[in-house]
Amino acid sequence: MFGVVAPFLKGMGIGASLIIAIGAQNAYVLTQGLRRNNQFVVAFLCSLVDAVLIALGVAGMGLLITSNPLLLVFAAWGGAVFLFCYGLNAFRAAVNPEVLKSRQEAGADTLKKAVITTLGVSLLNPHVYLDTVVLLGSIGGRYPEETRLWFGLGAVLSSFLWFFSLSLGAKWLAPLFKRPISWRVLDCLVGLIMWAIAISLVRQAMA
Repeated sequence: MFGVVAPFLKGMGIGASLIIAIGAQNAYVLTQGLRRNNQFVVAFLCSLVDAVLIALGVAGMGLLITSNPLLLVFAAWGGAVFLFCYGLNAFRAAVNPEVLKSRQEAGADTLKKAVITTLGVSLLNPHVYLDTVVLLGSIGGRYPEETRLWFGLGAVLSSFLWFFSLSLGAKWLAPLFKRPISWRVLDCLVGLIMWAIAISLVRQAMA
């Protein structure tokens, strides 16, 4: 039994350390949780994407990606453009009272928009592939086949627990965000996060 528990717990620990770090996915999940805009769909999709990528990594896909750096370069430029535009919209909402007011009064985003944006912040960010497919995949790949699955399941479970906790926990911050200034600060932070990741992707692509 210990031979199964150890890789499972290691998968949870390493997975959590990578997923909890502030990034595009977390910023979007938190924002949607605060606005209660399809927050459970967003959390589920982020978790599902991570689960699929972790499974691919543990199965050996990490070696394929590292052996084809052109894939990472292409993904880096595409992700940088997407994140720059998303960050620009966040800054626009923070400095423009009319945009802020319209966003507060518009109600929930459509399910289609929520799904597309979630897939965008998840799949167009090469850091997601590096963390899940390459890093977790390379660590999980060191285990024998009979225990490799448990390492992957531990990492997947940490992803589901984190994203749903972040989405559900956002409601405790809701009273704070009844004031417009709180939304301005959040939008600025989201914009900074998106642009910081976009810059790091450009540097990575040009290295």
